[in-house]
Amino acid sequence: MDLTGKVAIVTGSGRGLGLSYAKELARAGASVVVNDVDEATAEQAAGEIRALGGKAHAVAAAVGSGEVADRLVAEAVEAFGRLDVLVTNAGILRDKVLWKMTDEDFDAVVNVHLKGTFTCVRAAVRHMKEAGHGGRIIAIGSPAGQRGNFGQTNYSGAKAGIVGMVRTWALECAKAGIDVNAVIPVAATEMTKTIPTFAPHIEAWEQHGTPFPEELRKGKGFGVPEDVGGLIVFLASDAAAGITGQAIGIGGDKLTLWSHPTELRVAYADKGWTADAIATVWASSLGAALPAANKG
Repeated sequence: MDLTGKVAIVTGSGRGLGLSYAKELARAGASVVVNDVDEATAEQAAGEIRALGGKAHAVAAAVGSGEVADRLVAEAVEAFGRLDVLVTNAGILRDKVLWKMTDEDFDAVVNVHLKGTFTCVRAAVRHMKEAGHGGRIIAIGSPAGQRGNFGQTNYSGAKAGIVGMVRTWALECAKAGIDVNAVIPVAATEMTKTIPTFAPHIEAWEQHGTPFPEELRKGKGFGVPEDVGGLIVFLASDAAAGITGQAIGIGGDKLTLWSHPTELRVAYADKGWTADAIATVWASSLGAALPAANKG
């Protein structure tokens, strides 16, 4: 894939998955705006990309507000003359079970993940529409947003909301030639190394370079951050023109296309439904269509 002449912003790209996205875009020829809340981290990441022969510009800012989103777009245009691709990756965790989660825990995560995605995409789309050359929006979701995850009310809700916004934006941006998709990555990061199933494998990989076993790479679709970069570059490229409104998963050796929510089964009753009628039909009809994992 050749992204020469393209300009991309990757939020939250000072380390981890975001940095791997930025590096892969740069390797493909794109000029990249690197963003991190910490200035030294952002500058170091941009320096690593330049050392690889790529073009990078660092912006230190906490994603969330409209002002920061506008600044990211403005600095991309000032540094490289245009904007073609936005990858919204910035995020934080404040994990707690529902009854222990505070308003501050909830608001902090939703502000960065959900509002930060909204404000950055709004700023990018405004510029792309005015420039008239179309573009690519790649919003980073999570399996937690697709299936839920214990202790992650705030994170799961925000990530599910991102996919919902992506589907709406794909409709709204189609006429402007802007394709909008969500990527659902599964990889070794600071966010996943606390998961007991993955922790020992991540530790062995970090300390000794031990490759992940096939049961993880294929069975769980879990790999290293660099495994995700190819999908980001593909969606940013001309080869992906017309792919929009999708949630695409990647991790390890596994590439997936998530379905849109759909009705599993339908029942009708003349003049509407009473509670007793619903109870009767549930066991024999609608309830029987539930996946085993959702039957309680």
